[in-house]
Order: sequence, then structure tokens, then C-alpha cells
Amino acid sequence: MRVDIDEHSAWAMNGFLALLVALALAVGAAVCFGTGLPPVGVVLIVLAFLIATPLVVIQPGQTRVVQFFGRYVGTVRRTGLTWVMPLTTRRNVSVRVNNFETNALKVNDADGNPVEIAAIIVWQVADTAKATFAVEHYTDFVRVQSEAALRHVATTHPYDDPNGQGTSLRGSTDQVSQELAHEVAQRVVIAGVEILEVRISHLAYAQEIAQAMLQRQQASAIIAARERIVEGAVSIVEMAIGRLESESIVQLDEERKAAMVSNLLVVLCGDQRATPVVNTGSLYH
Repeated sequence: MRVDIDEHSAWAMNGFLALLVALALAVGAAVCFGTGLPPVGVVLIVLAFLIATPLVVIQPGQTRVVQFFGRYVGTVRRTGLTWVMPLTTRRNVSVRVNNFETNALKVNDADGNPVEIAAIIVWQVADTAKATFAVEHYTDFVRVQSEAALRHVATTHPYDDPNGQGTSLRGSTDQVSQELAHEVAQRVVIAGVEILEVRISHLAYAQEIAQAMLQRQQASAIIAARERIVEGAVSIVEMAIGRLESESIVQLDEERKAAMVSNLLVVLCGDQRATPVVNTGSLYH
């Protein structure tokens, strides 16, 4: 059954005043024992004990969840020496910012390729009542739900998008991190936890396909570079022929143009340095 409890403030007061009252009662009890009034002294000691027991020291970033015979009565966020309700139990809950890195999970991306992915989760307890009573151990709950959300998000995106038109784990890191933060926040809200930031800390292909994917990326890079080289070479050839004709440097027929285009493309697109050959004859026999 889901526990639906929201945090609210518990009654508390300045602990130094309560400490002074407890000390005064203890002194009064000592006086009563010394003057032959032990029953009054016993009563004063019991009262001093009841007043001194609820004194707690709360550090910055810490809270006390107060229960009265099992019933939640509120949360004390006041720092310093504080006096709470007598006959209550107090549980310490930190509201400081926490962070952890998930394990490197092996999942299949949207294309079915196995990848390894991990993320850094920055979180903070926002509702101490939910963190205490809604789940068993809220720290373990946040860790498990974060890894579950990471698995789900990783399966909805491909590792890489060669076309650059869609989202991918590698090319859209900020968008994927925002989506992951939103999903983790939805999963842990039941535990009263607020997600402050999520960042992808590790992303790689799984070892069994890493070499093959590296070769594919290299082939894609080579093809893209070749396309850029050919595009530039065609522009240069077009510019050269246009300049020659516009300035009437030489008259070229179709066959000579074809030979010139062929030679220029070989020079511009070749991997190795071209070796010039001086032709002293004619193209025609």
C-alpha cells in the first residue's frame, strides 16, 4: 500500500531555554535531597529528565523527522540546539545535495547495437516525510530507479546519427540528459527526492562491436571527406575552364575540355602527389 504523507513543520523551540530549565530543576532536586524532601527531589529529577531528553543539535543541511509513538508529527529544520516534543523519537534526514555515478550499463540502442552507458545523478531530499516513510531506503531507491531510467532512455535513441537530422546518444548529449533527468525525476518523486542535474559520464560501443563500429565511422569519415574533395575539385575545374574561355586565353573544343577536366580531377582528387608529364605532341592523330 502506498504511503501518502507530506512533510510539515513540527513544534520546536529554543533549546538553550529548555536547557536552563532542566538545569534549574536538577539544582532544585539536589536542594530537595539535601533538605530532606526526597519525594519532591524525585519529581524534579523526572521533570528535568523529560525536558533534557528532547534536546537535539541540528547541523546545517540536516533535519529531524519527529514521531510520537509511531505517528508522524512533523519535521524540524531549525538548526542549532533545539527542543522538540518530549516522549518522541527523532530520525536524522539529510537535505544536502548528493551525487553518484551509475554503473556502466550494457544496453541496446534504438538500432539494436549494444552500447555501454553511465550517468552522474545529482539529487536532494525535498520532502523528508516521503523519504522516510514512503520507501524503505530512499538512497537505494534513487540508485535503482536512476539505472532503470537510464536503460529506458538509452534504448529510445541510436548511438549515432550519420545524417545529423535526428537525436542520438553521442550527438545530442544535452537533449538526452534533459530527457533522462525528467524521467528520473518522475520515478523518484514518490520518495520525496528532487533531481537537480543528470549528465552522461560514459558512452561507448560494447567491446564485441567496438572495432567494427570504428571501421564504419572511419569509412563514413573517408566518404564524407571524398565528397567534399570532389565538390571542391568540380568547382575549381569549372572556374578554370570559365576563366580560360572568358579571357580568350585558349579555345577548347569538347575533346580538349574533357581531357583537361580528366587531368585536373586526377590532380585534385588523387591521394598522392601528381607527377606532371609534358606532352609535346597533339591530342589528334
